[in-house]
Amino acid sequence: MLQQKTAGYKALCTLRSEGDFSVAWTTMEELRERTDSIVARFLEERFEVAKELGGGYLLNELVDRAIRTSEGEIMDQEGLPESERLALVQALDRQNIMMGLYGRYVEILLPVIHEVAQREQREVRVLELASGSGGLALALGEEVQRQQLRVSVTGSDIVPAFINEGNIHASKKKLSVRFRLLNAFDMSDLEDEGFDLVVMSQSLHHFTPGQLAVIIDQSVRHSTRGFIGIDGYRSVLLACGVPLIAGLQGFGSFALDGLTSARKFYSELELDIIAEIATGGRNHSVDCLWPLSVLTVMKG
Repeated sequence: MLQQKTAGYKALCTLRSEGDFSVAWTTMEELRERTDSIVARFLEERFEVAKELGGGYLLNELVDRAIRTSEGEIMDQEGLPESERLALVQALDRQNIMMGLYGRYVEILLPVIHEVAQREQREVRVLELASGSGGLALALGEEVQRQQLRVSVTGSDIVPAFINEGNIHASKKKLSVRFRLLNAFDMSDLEDEGFDLVVMSQSLHHFTPGQLAVIIDQSVRHSTRGFIGIDGYRSVLLACGVPLIAGLQGFGSFALDGLTSARKFYSELELDIIAEIATGGRNHSVDCLWPLSVLTVMKG
């Protein structure tokens, strides 16, 4: 319902005909500003198309606009004590374990990891951005160890408490996983580390379209294979269901963050636009693996 593909494709055709995608960018700031501007224009144009189509198309658009928000999650607020931030990501970790999401994420990543291993004939190096509690990096580390695959996994975040927590768990489980501080907007210091695949899960909606475009550009630029982003699928069902599930833990701030996040999930066409602006081409795909959206951006 919230994907609005009919109106969205018509709006996208209008933007293409006006040359919005043909203007080059040279700096990360230009990329961020251009992407934010084009996605905002796309949503406005989609609304105009929906009004012309009328009926259910307009109703769906009005519902989307009522749900959509640009508010930030509590866990991202400046000045929030690291202990509270850590408590929130630990609550998310418990929810992911309960729902079996880490297993789903690993299933999505393993085929690409196998492809890289076959192509490169060496250890595959995977970097996770915005890893939070480190649940995905640890789950992937456990699975590649179980399968005896030559894979090293690095989790990263900008919050020191998350890094310390992740390294403690990796050490206890004796996994080939490490965690390090990293600003996802500037990966220039990764040039000598030779990561093959950069991944991000459940965090795409925490970033504006422009910020996400910068992350995609940096990820593709500083990896041998590319970027995979996994997030919730934008839908009314998840907009209602995510906060309800989050509320089961009786943690008010986490439940509120669940509601905010579900309102911010990107539609498939928004992710498609962001990736195209970031890469300047069509070497990417956006897939629905319910209840997830998966953005894959590979080098040619």
